[in-house]
Amino acid sequence: MSTPNILVNFKAFRESMHSGAFEIARAAEEISRETGVSIGVAPNHIDAYYIVKNFDIPVFLQHVDPVSFGAYTGHIPVDSLPLYGFKGSLVNHSEKRLRIDEIRNIVSRMNDLGLVSIVCSSDNIESVALAILNPTAIAVEPPELIGTGISVSKAKPEVIKGAVDPIKRIGDIKVLCGAGITTADDVKRAIELGVDGVLLATAVTKSKNPREKLMELAKVFKF
Repeated sequence: MSTPNILVNFKAFRESMHSGAFEIARAAEEISRETGVSIGVAPNHIDAYYIVKNFDIPVFLQHVDPVSFGAYTGHIPVDSLPLYGFKGSLVNHSEKRLRIDEIRNIVSRMNDLGLVSIVCSSDNIESVALAILNPTAIAVEPPELIGTGISVSKAKPEVIKGAVDPIKRIGDIKVLCGAGITTADDVKRAIELGVDGVLLATAVTKSKNPREKLMELAKVFKF
């Protein structure tokens, strides 16, 4: 299982829960089939299993915990993901930060299970440090730009550029660009900086027409 070109984080927005989650997932499935571009989704945990059961797209969780099965009330064990058909999870998102030892444990177990770990970082220094843990992908997301509509690929291209080459030298690790990615031009600029894909949320989840927005972004990956 590879990392999607586009990964949509639904967060816990009202617009992307329940029926809204289905609308976005349906749009992702249709556009992925039409364009051949891999589009994954990370729904709220309540909606995630319904999305897996009803749509043929890669579904990721927004967070997992560094525990296996057992007496862990309120936790999401890494080992439970394959039972439900999830492809992997975001790890260490700026809104759900983890300690380095927790990230190490999660990534190691996900690697053992053949799951995709997409570890989020706030800058290029943290990106390189996290790449040493050998995740599937690093998503570079300066937290001050998340949800602003101001793209990191334009506002702070040096953060992306300074992360891509060092990460690629460490291993076969994909690099995603996040924070403020909103338009096709933002995606185009990110690809020019060397990333393999984008992680975004509000551009799609808050859009009046999620299908139209996803099509706009997906067309950039049609080389």
